[in-house]
Amino acid sequence: MNPTWLLLGRPECHLCEAFEAELSQAFPALPLERACVDDDPEWRFAYGREIPVLLDPHGQAVCRSFFNVAEVQARLNEIDAGAD
Repeated sequence: MNPTWLLLGRPECHLCEAFEAELSQAFPALPLERACVDDDPEWRFAYGREIPVLLDPHGQAVCRSFFNVAEVQARLNEIDAGAD
């Protein structure tokens, strides 16, 4: 399993920048990669109108459009408990 989370957005997206800032502040040790949602046709189809989107290490969407600390923490707890 790749433990890296993926933040999908677009260049110069202010919502994406704000999302990432909130995420980094709440979870500074979270391994995170960033990608443009338009780089993959499947991402664009699934999430193109909902960016930013945070995908967990399994590719499951955890937050769409807005950062939600409770949703991220709940998913981290599920992963830690092995309930993924």
